[in-house]
Amino acid sequence: MAVDVHSPQAPPRTPPSVDVDALHRDLLEQVDGEIRFDDGSRATYTTAASNYRQTPIGVVVPRSVEAGADAVAVCRAHGAPVLSRGGGTSLAGQTSNTAVVIDWSKYCDRVLDIDVRRRTAVVEPGIVLDALSTRTREAGGLVFGPRPSTHGQCTIGGMIGNNSCGSTAQRYGKTADHVARLEVLTYDGCRMWVGPTSDEEYERIVAAGGRRAEIYRRLRELRDRHALAIRRRFPDIPRRVSGYNLDALLPENGFDVARALVGSEGTLATILRAELRLAPEPSVQTLVMCGYPDIFAAADAVPRIAEFDPLALEGLDDKLVDYQRRKHLNPEALRELPEGGAWLMVQFAADSREEARQRAREFCDAVGGTETAPVVSHIDDVDRIEQMWQVREAGLGATARVPAEPDTWEGWEDSAVPPERFGDYLRDLHGLMEEFGYADRSSLYGHFGHGCLHTRIPFDLRSAAGIAEFRRFMERAADLVVSYGGSLSGEHGDGQSRAELWPRMFGAELMPAFAEFKRIFDPDDRMNPGKLVHPDGSEPQRLDEHLRLGADYAPAEPDTRFGYPHDDASFAHAALRCVGVGKCRTHSGGVMCPSYRVTREEEHSTRGRARLLFEMLRGDVIDDGWRSREVHEALDLCLACKGCKTDCPVNVDMATYKAEFLSHHYEGRPRPLAHYSMGWLPVWARAASVAPGLVNALTARPLVARAVKRLGGVARERPVPAFAPVRFSDAYRRRGRRGSGHRGEVVLWPDTFTDNFHPAVGAAAVRVLEAAGFAVRIPRRTLCCGLTWISTGQLGVARRVLERTVATLRSDIRAGTPVVGLEPSCTAVLRSDAPELFPHDQDVERLRNQTFTLAELLNRHAPDWEPPRLGRAAMAQPHCHQHAVMGFDDDRELLERAGAEARVLDVGCCGLAGNFGFEDGHYAVSMACAEDGGLLPAVRDSDPGAFVLADGFSCRTQIEHADVGRQAVHLAEALDLALRGRIPRDHPENAATRFAAPRHVPRYDPADIRRSAVEAGSRGGNRP
Repeated sequence: MAVDVHSPQAPPRTPPSVDVDALHRDLLEQVDGEIRFDDGSRATYTTAASNYRQTPIGVVVPRSVEAGADAVAVCRAHGAPVLSRGGGTSLAGQTSNTAVVIDWSKYCDRVLDIDVRRRTAVVEPGIVLDALSTRTREAGGLVFGPRPSTHGQCTIGGMIGNNSCGSTAQRYGKTADHVARLEVLTYDGCRMWVGPTSDEEYERIVAAGGRRAEIYRRLRELRDRHALAIRRRFPDIPRRVSGYNLDALLPENGFDVARALVGSEGTLATILRAELRLAPEPSVQTLVMCGYPDIFAAADAVPRIAEFDPLALEGLDDKLVDYQRRKHLNPEALRELPEGGAWLMVQFAADSREEARQRAREFCDAVGGTETAPVVSHIDDVDRIEQMWQVREAGLGATARVPAEPDTWEGWEDSAVPPERFGDYLRDLHGLMEEFGYADRSSLYGHFGHGCLHTRIPFDLRSAAGIAEFRRFMERAADLVVSYGGSLSGEHGDGQSRAELWPRMFGAELMPAFAEFKRIFDPDDRMNPGKLVHPDGSEPQRLDEHLRLGADYAPAEPDTRFGYPHDDASFAHAALRCVGVGKCRTHSGGVMCPSYRVTREEEHSTRGRARLLFEMLRGDVIDDGWRSREVHEALDLCLACKGCKTDCPVNVDMATYKAEFLSHHYEGRPRPLAHYSMGWLPVWARAASVAPGLVNALTARPLVARAVKRLGGVARERPVPAFAPVRFSDAYRRRGRRGSGHRGEVVLWPDTFTDNFHPAVGAAAVRVLEAAGFAVRIPRRTLCCGLTWISTGQLGVARRVLERTVATLRSDIRAGTPVVGLEPSCTAVLRSDAPELFPHDQDVERLRNQTFTLAELLNRHAPDWEPPRLGRAAMAQPHCHQHAVMGFDDDRELLERAGAEARVLDVGCCGLAGNFGFEDGHYAVSMACAEDGGLLPAVRDSDPGAFVLADGFSCRTQIEHADVGRQAVHLAEALDLALRGRIPRDHPENAATRFAAPRHVPRYDPADIRRSAVEAGSRGGNRP
């Protein structure tokens, strides 16, 4: 098999084809890594966060830096192009190409050395910025200065490739300013450390001879020949990121070859290691928010504010704030904004709290008292400052996929001009956007202190006319920024979006210098070919080719089970929702994406799965639609935790997409055994209730248990859950209604898990609700929300189950009777999944609006009720579905009302996630989610006198199966214990008795679990 490695528009410069089969075979034999040439892996890496899409030849995930160098050598032997990739968050198309992609982010992420005295660190290219900062901060209070908004997922190699900046560049500058040395490998095999080069060192290098000497000699000749043009044409502004850094070769800049390579976007050499300069982290930071009438007035104020030497000086407009309000992002922080139509965030650093406050006071006094004075608010609480920064860092996601607005795209994404001219530039750019009809829906925000603007624009990239307009706008915008002495790119690099526009910025006189620079390092154009510049000086890939959409974009539009009301009823648009920012690749905080955090596999991130669904509907790389094995494999380790529905800045809901896919994938053919056992759990539980003691006795026998698990597709490591001797609903009906009910009636929802396994939770909830003044009823017949059928993709059954539920509850629904859910995942179905399955059913909509968690009902319908005093600490694990759909604020508030000192964990999913952790083949990943995410370590280390609260049946079960010596209880149980005065001095949860005794669970070693989980996630790692 051979593939064309050139675009149809590009003239051939090297042999036109690569023998892919031979290349794949040699990579397998010679490289210690995961070698992926399968369609699924290639589809996953077709794009990053840009408008562009190209299918790679294959993917190599090296297990070491040396293995990565070996991969380059094999590619060289076959003439195959190479593309290095880090976090895959690039916005300009630089990480999409027909090449062998080397993904450094999974294994090559070590910190090799930290020298606190010299303030340096030596790292591998795949380390994530936040992970590096954690290590350097612990070692000596040092950090790597530049901090992009993607700091939780961007890698150092990617930052070097793009010359990244971020908000702290106001103080620290660009990545190039903090790279001391680089170890690089050229395509033809020259491996060397490069950095600033004195005349003496230069002479030694040249005297040694060889390829390195040739490179240095030719670089010196290039510099001397073009020095005048470089000095004249390179704009002297803080955020010039466009173009190769030829200015770093000038004598006054130390002939710094490392700095010259920074920002070259993988087109010159492969970065193997980097020695970085570190800076002391400020001890204290404080933030002043300044409100202005509009974004132009805010930009005008930048030069004056910059005189106060802030750590960061960022701007955001009212559109960005409005979009976040509409998407329910950062609501608490938005409430703290001072009055205005645009805002500047002015952050100061100091050595003490008093010094920070003094700097803030002096600044506020200086900018106040004039006609143009902003409305200011001063924030010095660390948590509130972090919340405010989340408003700014959510900019890209917040301005993409806004409800009732057209999709916006990168392109003119990060231009930069001299800060003193920023206000006038924004006015002229806004006028240009108005001329093209883009202004009303484009937010303006960014690094205002450096004159750098971020914006996403509603380009039409699906029609020939729209793409022609896109080109015309880009050309006009380029001419505008150049007229201001600015740069096409001020942060994210040029990539394919802007490299074609280089002549407009640098002139014809410098283009030969750029081509020569490329030719010195990569004469055969094998390093990320066609991006930025060709070695022969011909035009690179055009800004309007290789578009992810394009005039021929015509995805499949299949009939679906869910309604996708937020995506114009289009599954194709839902699959397009991901913008590639990669927040699903963070390693801590939030919920998404638990399986990625264990396996570190791109296809196990929400982004990777979304890419595969997009490619499935596109149909050229993945061409078997709903039957796709590649998509099924990627979704297999999706826990359906729904964390992405909230944590993803564009609200990708992979749990829903997975259910949709499984529904079609198995249509008309047998399903996995687990779909029949756990998917139909409500039915089997109802049957077991006839003789639960007998069922429990049988499944407690090892031979029977093994047979049951084998027949049911259940992991052999999991105990079979024991059924309660009496269902909650049966016990309640015998007991009957009690209490005055002066607050009215509520319907308590007896979900399958509460009803059949933990009836003590239901009984406790009844007592609490009655104590609060509610008359409690339960439905007159056994009902179900359909959760287990939804999670296994049996959506036809789920629809019928929900139709029956709505029909039974119709009189209560129409009477406005509140429905109280105890199991968060079932409550979330009524609040989210059901309306999406029945987007036009008014009774389903009413049911959504009047379904509450226990905490929501008590806070909102009984605000004057005095809850019992818990009188002790409580450590709470929010259920993933509650985090995603209902939120945890009401639980936090109720715990405060009850006098509990609540610690709400931010450790991600418990890993059990309904049926996922019970399914055969998922046990290791499930337990690793709980271990590495931090739930189980937190429970082990918790205060013995504190409640361990977990409303989710899955969360409680996972803690039980981990055998950590603690029992988690539901909020209802904790309140009930307090009501009845039954909280002991220590281990209060032990007083919460349940009918179903825990089964024996096997001991396990967390390290073994972690290894097994990574192996499970990497199965098939060397793929044909």
